[in-house]
Amino acid sequence: MDAHLRDLRYFVAVAEELSFTRAAERLFIAQPTLSKQIRQLEDLLRVRLFDRNRRAVRLTAPGEALLPIARELLHRWDEAQRAVGDAAAAETARLTVGMSTSVGRGFLAAIRERFTTRRPGCELRFRQVNWTDPTAGLAEGEVDVAFVWLPIPGQDDLNVRVVAREPRWVAFRQEHRLAGRDEVGFSELLDDAFLALPESAGLLRDHWLATGERGGRPPVVCATVTNTEETFAALESSDAVVLLAAGNAEIYRRPGITAIPVTGLSPCELALAWRPGDHRTAIRDLIEALSPGIRS
Repeated sequence: MDAHLRDLRYFVAVAEELSFTRAAERLFIAQPTLSKQIRQLEDLLRVRLFDRNRRAVRLTAPGEALLPIARELLHRWDEAQRAVGDAAAAETARLTVGMSTSVGRGFLAAIRERFTTRRPGCELRFRQVNWTDPTAGLAEGEVDVAFVWLPIPGQDDLNVRVVAREPRWVAFRQEHRLAGRDEVGFSELLDDAFLALPESAGLLRDHWLATGERGGRPPVVCATVTNTEETFAALESSDAVVLLAAGNAEIYRRPGITAIPVTGLSPCELALAWRPGDHRTAIRDLIEALSPGIRS
């Protein structure tokens, strides 16, 4: 039986960290699982790759011999995946970016300009996806990358890079009791009726209801909304409120609707997400195009 690339990746992580605990954290797997895979690799090769005790982990002579070869194999495999991905991308010369709300913040214009400079022959398309899919089309393969709000279901199975970290605000119609206020403490909102994302949004629905920051008091949900237009309609016709990111406040400033900062809440995070197995250089160029705009 041949060793799997996964086993070599696990071996390299332990060899570089010289700690099963740190390697497991780096690989996002449980330490017992990592130890089991390393033992299986050692059984397959019929050698000990590591000397380990309670105090330290170090490579054995066979481990030292395997490390550069394992690194090279993994590098070559990554290059192979990238080459295959680039060949597939060349056939379509297009990247589709998913999002659930207007990203704003100057990101899209900056991305398009920088990305086009890097890849003038590749078209960048943006697709709006309802909040029923918190991954903005990424999970279903409808898009290549997506702007998402964290946390999202299945987040550990995606590559995620945070691009903005912002305070949460609250939006409401101008007849609301908070009209005229410059800000509000979250404790004052605990009894308000909230608009909520669909239940399929999971952790993200809880985040925008601030469920974990209510001291055990369940939120009062008066309606479920699947996109911004439904949100505007619900705000205009009721005394409901909805949490949003500071960077999206301008979107919600429509006639009859206002938004103000909320104190006492943790910030929200906007991220760019993509599938781990997608090694196309176009994806890498898109991420690099975004990097100068990352902010907190």
